[in-house]
Amino acid sequence: MADQAIATRKAPLAGRRGGSPAAILTPAEPASRVSLRAGADAVPALSAALGVTIPVRPKTSASTGRRHVLWLGPDEWLVIDEDGADLMAAAASSGTVHAAVDVSHRNTAVIVSGPGAEAAINSGCPQDLSLSIFPVGACSRTIFGKAEIVLFRTAEDTFRVECWRSFSPFVFGLLAEGAEEAGH
Repeated sequence: MADQAIATRKAPLAGRRGGSPAAILTPAEPASRVSLRAGADAVPALSAALGVTIPVRPKTSASTGRRHVLWLGPDEWLVIDEDGADLMAAAASSGTVHAAVDVSHRNTAVIVSGPGAEAAINSGCPQDLSLSIFPVGACSRTIFGKAEIVLFRTAEDTFRVECWRSFSPFVFGLLAEGAEEAGH
């Protein structure tokens, strides 16, 4: 009998490092992600099942520990669990009508941190990222260069840039260019 090969999924940005002293780029650790759609009547039960209050206002997020729920639209959220928990099972336990799709292997993320993080991201994103307009906890689906991203401000000088893994080399490269410019 022939030996079977076991495929191991490689992280899309494995080994990448970049940025400048002003804006450091770090590939995020693997995480569980679910694209969640639900009506307003399902939000309380889904919140209880996920262990975090689902935000219902534009550009907002909610977090409990390393689990984050990002508002993307009136009935749409991106749920991220940095510890890799089974978000599909959690959502299914809500007992409510909803749509949940595991996008853990579709997405990856880059953490952009430092005093030049805003400038690095603004090199490819037209959104106003000033702290007064885009405070800690703010999130939005937007563009970066030619790629769709979900942007999440996790601290005054830190952002999580979520993108599709197929676009991640482009996003990382453009962020690296922006980070170099932010350092000058």
